[in-house]
Amino acid sequence: MFNSRRDVLKLGWGGMLASSFAGRAWAQDDYPNKPIKAIVAAAPGGPTDLPARIALQILAPKFGQPVVVENRAGAGGALGARVVATSPPDGYTLLVGNTSTLAAIPAVSDNAGYDPVKDFAPIIRINEGFQILVVHPDSPWKTVKEFVEDSKANPGKINYGHTGPGGLPHLAGEIFMLRSGAKLTAVSYRSGGESSTAVLSKAIHATFENIAILRPLIADGKLRALGAQNKTRTPLLPDMPTMAEAGVPDCEANTFFGLVAPAGTASGIIKKISDAMNEGLATPEIQKIITGLGSEAKPNSPAEFTAYIAAQHRKWVEVGKAAGVKVN
Repeated sequence: MFNSRRDVLKLGWGGMLASSFAGRAWAQDDYPNKPIKAIVAAAPGGPTDLPARIALQILAPKFGQPVVVENRAGAGGALGARVVATSPPDGYTLLVGNTSTLAAIPAVSDNAGYDPVKDFAPIIRINEGFQILVVHPDSPWKTVKEFVEDSKANPGKINYGHTGPGGLPHLAGEIFMLRSGAKLTAVSYRSGGESSTAVLSKAIHATFENIAILRPLIADGKLRALGAQNKTRTPLLPDMPTMAEAGVPDCEANTFFGLVAPAGTASGIIKKISDAMNEGLATPEIQKIITGLGSEAKPNSPAEFTAYIAAQHRKWVEVGKAAGVKVN
């Protein structure tokens, strides 16, 4: 604290900078000294909300401070992302985002209100899953090939549900059409749960949704899985082929969930959160929870997550341009 203009002049610019850095270092060493808010850019109970609860379970006991989860759904998650992008970069407001909020939506929309690469300081990728193409068990399609051929023979008559224009389930359908030549009509719903229910009730023909939502329905025989938009098969559903195995190469739609802070957050704070999360994610208890969701948790650094987000964003920019998807 400076008491007068004379103190400022006496200290000089070098002293001011030293004082500033000392204050910043103190803030990092003292972090956290109050509750942390984790904004979830989705409704409660969904696949994005679950990683937030995992983060809460890990960080609260390690830091000795409450981690308050606040759901901010809307605009495919963009509303919650905007809040965090414009919050003070002090480590006390974090975003639990997914592929839609941190890569897909800003890739196809000029009005997202944030840049996923420039406006956030990535901390850690919590877990990663993938999308699955499912249909009703009473449908005539038992393979991806049959589904594609029927859609080509009846262009636009077969539809699929998604969670809103520009979100990952929407673009998962678009990349599928680009790679396979299928001719589908997209139908928008408010959530993955709603689009899955629409397939169950035969209101729509298909959906591309996250394994965390679909696995129980597939395991119970309530939905038929045609193919996974992933590189490899999952041991949780070993009979489900990947899209490449089903004849549609380069059709991956990975669903990642991660923790980011506002850009400009001190690297020491980012590292402290990342280290705590990596340690927690390595425990058998957390690994069991994440595996049960049909996803994986691998150790990763802020730098690795930063590069991952940038690569995913570039991918969906390219898909959006090729498919002519533009959300305003």
